[in-house]
Amino acid sequence: MRLLIVEDDDSVAAALVAGLRRSPHSATRVARASDLLLQHHDHDVVLLDLGLPDLDGIEALRRLRRTSEVPLIVVTARGDEESTVRALRAGADDYVVKPVRIPELLARVEAVARRRGETPRVDEVRIGDLAIDLAARRVAMHADEVHLTATEFEMLAELARSAGRAVSRHRLLDAVWGDAYAASSRSFDVHLTALRQKLPVATITTIRGYGYRLETES
Repeated sequence: MRLLIVEDDDSVAAALVAGLRRSPHSATRVARASDLLLQHHDHDVVLLDLGLPDLDGIEALRRLRRTSEVPLIVVTARGDEESTVRALRAGADDYVVKPVRIPELLARVEAVARRRGETPRVDEVRIGDLAIDLAARRVAMHADEVHLTATEFEMLAELARSAGRAVSRHRLLDAVWGDAYAASSRSFDVHLTALRQKLPVATITTIRGYGYRLETES
């Protein structure tokens, strides 16, 4: 697995990276919450310190959970009950207090990854006359292939993976542009309009103040 360590203390980060790299997993370290929000897509599990220089770790976790369900373990010196409860309620999968024992941390990493992996993977979504092949990156309407741009397909795919459920605008921006807080608002609207025009049989409902939903009945 690819592990992302979000830790601003150089000595702690070095020890974690060295220990984790002796396992079958790879480990990359970043020092800021902004790096977490930009790089989480490329990793399978996140190890998050709470004392970060640019943003409190719990707030960083809340922002991450608006866009991603990547497995995440808080690794922190904060051992108080309030911090533990706040982190778990914000979306952490586990909570470990420093100093860390590498064998225990590895066991926890594998456990949270295993639990998340129990969610079945969706490779194809069919809604009425619309067929979305996520694995082959193909879309067909009335059995005729529809040509979408890469950006249009990524937007549709993210909605299709949660068909019938609301998907936040932040999550869509994050999935397509790699940054939920990117200045891509205008571009987003243009691509969404094009997607609706190309797929008139698909109903993409706007949820005011939140995001969008691909309806499962057309």
